[in-house]
Amino acid sequence: MGIRKIMFLTFIFITGTFFTISAQERFTLSGVVKASSSNENLIGVSIVVNSLSLGTTTNEYGYYALSLPAGDHKVWISYLGFSDKVVEITLDKNKKLDILLDEATEQLEEVVVSQNSELLNVRKPQMSVNVLNTKTIKQIPAVLGEADIVKSIVLLPGVSNAGEGSSGFNVRGGAVDQNLILLDEATIYNSSHLFGLFSIFNPDAIKDLKLYKGGIPSRYGGRVSSVLEIYQKEGNSKEFKGNGGIGAVASRLLLEGPIANEKSSFLIGGRASYAHLFLKATGNDNSAYFYDLNTKLNFELNPQNTIYLSGYFGRDVFNISESFINSYGNSFVNMRWNHLFSEKLFSNLSLIYSDYYYGLELDFVGFEWNSGIKNFNAKYDFKYYLSNKLQMQFGVNNHYYLFNPGEIKPNRDDSGITYKKLTDKFANEASVYIDIEQQLGDHLSISYGTRLSQFNRFGQKEIYNYANNHAVVYNQSLQQYQSATPTDTIAISNKKTTHKFSNLEPRLAISYALNDNTSIKASYNRMTQYLHLISNTSSPTPLDVWTPSDNFAKPQLLDQFAVGYFKNIGRNYTIETELFYKKIKNRIDYIDGAELIANNAIEQVILPGKARAYGWELLLKKNMGNLTGWIAYTLSKSEQRTPGRNSNEPGINNGQWYNTPYDKTHDVSVTANYKHSEKWTFGGNFIFQTGQPTTYPIGQYTFHGMTIPIYGPRNDNRLPSYHRLDLSATLTPKKNATRNWDAEWIFTIYNVYNRKNANSISFRENRDLNRNEAVKLSLFGIIPAVSYNFKF
Repeated sequence: MGIRKIMFLTFIFITGTFFTISAQERFTLSGVVKASSSNENLIGVSIVVNSLSLGTTTNEYGYYALSLPAGDHKVWISYLGFSDKVVEITLDKNKKLDILLDEATEQLEEVVVSQNSELLNVRKPQMSVNVLNTKTIKQIPAVLGEADIVKSIVLLPGVSNAGEGSSGFNVRGGAVDQNLILLDEATIYNSSHLFGLFSIFNPDAIKDLKLYKGGIPSRYGGRVSSVLEIYQKEGNSKEFKGNGGIGAVASRLLLEGPIANEKSSFLIGGRASYAHLFLKATGNDNSAYFYDLNTKLNFELNPQNTIYLSGYFGRDVFNISESFINSYGNSFVNMRWNHLFSEKLFSNLSLIYSDYYYGLELDFVGFEWNSGIKNFNAKYDFKYYLSNKLQMQFGVNNHYYLFNPGEIKPNRDDSGITYKKLTDKFANEASVYIDIEQQLGDHLSISYGTRLSQFNRFGQKEIYNYANNHAVVYNQSLQQYQSATPTDTIAISNKKTTHKFSNLEPRLAISYALNDNTSIKASYNRMTQYLHLISNTSSPTPLDVWTPSDNFAKPQLLDQFAVGYFKNIGRNYTIETELFYKKIKNRIDYIDGAELIANNAIEQVILPGKARAYGWELLLKKNMGNLTGWIAYTLSKSEQRTPGRNSNEPGINNGQWYNTPYDKTHDVSVTANYKHSEKWTFGGNFIFQTGQPTTYPIGQYTFHGMTIPIYGPRNDNRLPSYHRLDLSATLTPKKNATRNWDAEWIFTIYNVYNRKNANSISFRENRDLNRNEAVKLSLFGIIPAVSYNFKF
């Protein structure tokens, strides 16, 4: 079915439903919910009319719409971290009601989430979603005392990483490159600073984050594992404010304020590390540091139109005695236009440019290297509030990609290095989608939709052809895979399509409410990923490159099923448990000895495979009181298989299923925060994980006096189990009534009992003993830290 036909049917459905709804005698209450202190739009606020058992939540721009019968109504507004508000209204026509909520900062008892707002979450068909606010993130102890978004989501069920100091995160047994990370709708290609020690997200600049592990709505596409959606703050449009912090290795400062009072605002935040300065002071020429900048402007032109301009720029720099210089980072700019066509039809148009860059300079070798990916994205999204029981989202999205696999050039005349430019690659990904959320009766809610995507791989200056279209051949005599030699090379214009892929991606989620506090949910996802990260390490490095799909690396196709049980236990506790199963086609695998760096023909070292993952997740949360937190447990399996292409080939690992590098059988995390008094708050988290899969030698032989290890099947062994305990204490001094300055001291101890967790185990020859030996690498022991946070 073509895109035009789907759009036509969607238009007919919308038009028919509109006339049906319009015939009813009802009026629409709509508006925006904001924080009273800053005019910041609030996401996910519950708007409930108790007497009618009707309710809705604000969208990602703080907008809501609720259809009600004529007459008098009492509307409850509630949001975690803010005091509840009750508004009495009389509806005799469509009415716009903007709402200001006061932040509940004095006592936890003021933070009340009503039964009706919890009921909305229980009844909603959306599942496999976790939401964290920055206040919660800042209460979690982190390495070197720095609050970190990625380190926080790893404490949730179904989420893990490849160990300490590793980049990114893994969701339900998926790889890092299978996560779609969006910051203000812009794609982030590398989420880490200092190779995974910190994430790129400044918690002071972040307003809201949501992690989709399954049941992913149709408006998201392009990845097959998860979606991490993060929004920056808009900025305070009422008064000038600032906040920041001074830590052991980095400091940050964020400023925000009005441009035109209550109509426009600005936000600018910066963060930088300075540990390298201490090295310089001791005469050490080596350095490793990062810096980033968050910006945002917003202008409310009138009640129907708002313009946003947001951006991010970040860099990491490593310098070893001026002979090894490494720089990498992300940047993006996004211009958005929010428009309200009517009380029921909301739209957002975004124009986005994002860029990931990697640079390397090796002076002792005499060359420079750079690579990266650029992305131009235009998207237009609509949300149509047809009725309280029927809402629709639809839109179009287009990505144009420019891939720079690498460029090598000499940086001195005597280097002997010749200039080499790997062939640039070009591609375009277009999609159209529709999402519908519908309530069918008192107990059943359903969300359904589909996404139609089309990927065009364009021509390039060098395209290799191979005999039988096999870029990898199997050498029977050596019993190993080898790179094939191209038969010829051709050039095709980058305006001409060489490969085209189209995929229909249906989505379905169902919720059945057993009672007001309990529901059973189920979901199905079909998703497609057209980009591949070329990396054969368990934790990606900045040197890894992205490549588009073609006839050798076909798009990854995911089918995921999940079923879950959700319950509110009183007002204090919630329990969520889910079972999931997913399978992925066309997951690329690498032949033994694959050379990935500066490879102009990646197809010569990859083979098509498939992957699967399944498991059970449990999340028990305590949401209110002086003691809050959660217990998360995941029991799961993640495997990959690459069979031979015919009966004469063994495939990878003899065609058998083997553990992926991110398979963790058991994953337990306990997170707690205790408010002892207005002055002292204590936090802690404990983590236990099954050891990461790895490959050990199973024998050895001697060749020309050297002992050579013989390795067993891929990932057939494991590192020792990983566990650690982190603690924190926050001291909030009594505020001086004459000064507009709030401050707090945060004391953290990372890895309290100094566990020497194995980051890796390598094998080497001990020449003194004339045998191989295992060497364990541990990155972090116990790390105490102190940081000072302030706001004014």
